[in-house]
Amino acid sequence: MARPIVIGLEVHLQLNTKTKLFCSCSTDYIGKRPNTNVCPICLAVPGNLPLINDAAVARASRMGLGLRCTIQNYSNFHRKNYFYADLAKAYQITQYELPIATRGWLDIESDGKPKRIRIHHLHLEEDAGKLVHPTTDGRLHGAAYSLVDYNRGGVPLTEVVSEPDMSSPAEARDYVTRLRQLARYLEISDGEMESGSLRVDANISLSNPDGSFGTRVEIKNMNSFRSIEHALEYEIVRQNKVLDAGDRIIQETRLWDDAGGVTRSMRNKETASDYRYYPEMDLAPIILDDSEIDGYKASMPELPWEKRGRFAASFGLSAEEIAILTEQKELAAYYEETVEAGAPPARAANWVRMEVLRVLNELGGDITTFRVKPASLAELVLKVDAKDISSTVGKEILDLLAREDISFTEALKRVGASAGRLTGGALSEIIGRIVSEQAEVADIIKSGQDKKGGKLKFLSGLVMKEARGQADPKEASDILAKLLGL
Repeated sequence: MARPIVIGLEVHLQLNTKTKLFCSCSTDYIGKRPNTNVCPICLAVPGNLPLINDAAVARASRMGLGLRCTIQNYSNFHRKNYFYADLAKAYQITQYELPIATRGWLDIESDGKPKRIRIHHLHLEEDAGKLVHPTTDGRLHGAAYSLVDYNRGGVPLTEVVSEPDMSSPAEARDYVTRLRQLARYLEISDGEMESGSLRVDANISLSNPDGSFGTRVEIKNMNSFRSIEHALEYEIVRQNKVLDAGDRIIQETRLWDDAGGVTRSMRNKETASDYRYYPEMDLAPIILDDSEIDGYKASMPELPWEKRGRFAASFGLSAEEIAILTEQKELAAYYEETVEAGAPPARAANWVRMEVLRVLNELGGDITTFRVKPASLAELVLKVDAKDISSTVGKEILDLLAREDISFTEALKRVGASAGRLTGGALSEIIGRIVSEQAEVADIIKSGQDKKGGKLKFLSGLVMKEARGQADPKEASDILAKLLGL
């Protein structure tokens, strides 16, 4: 029995502020000694009061605007009460009833067609610390234990809560991909799942025969785009098996076991009443007047979907080309600068997509540190298009320019090419030398014994190889035929 799939996502993004959400401790905690980026506020020492980080408010507001949300003039914080070792206060400061942004949307692609995913709200909250399990069996002196590093505690998060509008794991993956792209375009978060700056909780259910939502299960611990898709695929199969057997789905939180390829029960799913939310009395509400919100709107850059539309209209590129070139804002800018420097849009797109990304992948860098400037790439593309150099030589030159701090002219010399096409006397000299070196082959051709033309093709190949692809094939063929008396 086919049951409609219902998926909603809660996506947490670490905001790239310099300091934490409620204190002046650094957010640069990765690789730092445990419990060194902390203060009495992070550690919940009694008598120390939190103070909101304005930079975090600005970043959350920009993210909300990017998602077409309404930015609230008035929002406030609540205490979410639960006991866990990584939470110093035994409660988390978060926004609950009055979040900073509400009611927006994000467009994704489903089966090749656009689909709109509604955003319920976006809110600010503090991150928790991190549990460290120092031994394989997690035991010390016969007792299970873990260590706690509070360096991450208090780092600002924005949580984006979608409506349950996704109906397949592929849609969920595309949604998270586009959400991360938006965060990167806005420069509010690097969105790296591997380092934990982007985390996803998925809520999934299978609809009942009457069309109502089924029992919802939450899935955590998905640390890659691949694992998001695989965890949801597994859970769909699991829930269908449970229902087909006549059993019922339990509302619970499950963890994705990537190694085992399964979800595992973690705990019964809490409800809002379990957390005993109540207003945070130590923090004033966030009040944004219309002029402040207008200022955030004015600071918004061109967004990914806007850039995709402009690239299609201005450069006539395919959807696939546009998707690759606009994935990163910096790569899109590099491409545009290459075109502005004179390279034809279609040819520039091909070189950036195929060759620039190939070299970056080999070198392990990114476009912001790429040695080859857009103007140099444009010069290279134009020379290849004019047949001054072959595409093979062009690729070799690009490799050299990307690896060493040398000029274009020096790169030409290093690959054995000249600065222009080989014609006239220079080409005749090369062909004459090859005919002389291959005298026996030339004699066979002159005597008329090369009935199938294999020997002539052999000499032509040597000429083009020696010319490094910089000779016009017809001119080279005419000169060779003249020397051979054909």
